[in-house]
Amino acid sequence: MKVTWDAVDASTWDAHHVRTGAALQQDWAYGACMKTLGVHVLRGWVTRDGEPVALAQFIVRYFAGQIASMALCSLGPVWLAPLTAKEKEQTYLALKKTIPLNKLRVVLFTPAEVQGADLGLSPWRRVMTGQSTVMLDITQSLPDLRAGLDKRWRHRLGGAENSELTVHRVGTNPGQYRWLLDADMQQREQRGLLGLPLQFFDLYAQSRQQPSKNILTIRADIGRDRVAGMLFLIHGEAATYQVGWTNDVGRDQHAHNLILWHGIQELQARGVRLLDLGGVNTIRSAGIARFKMSTGGKVITYAGSYF
Repeated sequence: MKVTWDAVDASTWDAHHVRTGAALQQDWAYGACMKTLGVHVLRGWVTRDGEPVALAQFIVRYFAGQIASMALCSLGPVWLAPLTAKEKEQTYLALKKTIPLNKLRVVLFTPAEVQGADLGLSPWRRVMTGQSTVMLDITQSLPDLRAGLDKRWRHRLGGAENSELTVHRVGTNPGQYRWLLDADMQQREQRGLLGLPLQFFDLYAQSRQQPSKNILTIRADIGRDRVAGMLFLIHGEAATYQVGWTNDVGRDQHAHNLILWHGIQELQARGVRLLDLGGVNTIRSAGIARFKMSTGGKVITYAGSYF
């Protein structure tokens, strides 16, 4: 396996990333936004006999005055060709050995794969268990998607559709969706949760020529009052549910059921085939986890972090 670092351009990276439905953290625009925010980003391009087999984007943190570093490949590498476990192992080793950082470094991988014999990380040490998420295949027809909903989830959707709620697609200018980010920041602080900085969203929305292909925001109102909102980040043929907020009125009216259903239709129209509903934690956020798991999506628990 041959690795070249920071050697391909955005269009080449995107052309391969788009069709895989890979994670947001491996999207070129994600790395570009992080760079603008002052984060060091490295991109590895892996070939075998001249043909691309993997791409890997790393976020780098420095310590002790940049003497030491930690590089994280989150939900990657992205496999561009079928590889055996042995070939994957060779790819991981090649990335680790050739990464252009000082010798005092830690290289971590959190692959977007479940634990199994074909993972290719058996000789490596797992230092953290993997998070769980829900993946929803939205290439299905709307009747099939609706039929796949949990009975209670579907009933709440029907109730929301027949309520006073009105749903609106929000524009892509920062001032049009900032209220949702501010509300999310407030609830994050209350719950002690971490997340992307506010500036990231503005950068990501403008990261490609058509902002509507990067970001989707939907809100629900009753009368002139906002009661709920959701924001999705689009990365190729996949999208991630990144931000959600509702007040007590929206919660009582099941506004998020209605917004997510409209969001699925909007994303379908934009060519998205896979929707990542975000992490699920049945202990800390049981209600949110049930909401996501009841959509008919597939619950996936990733293998964890390795070095």
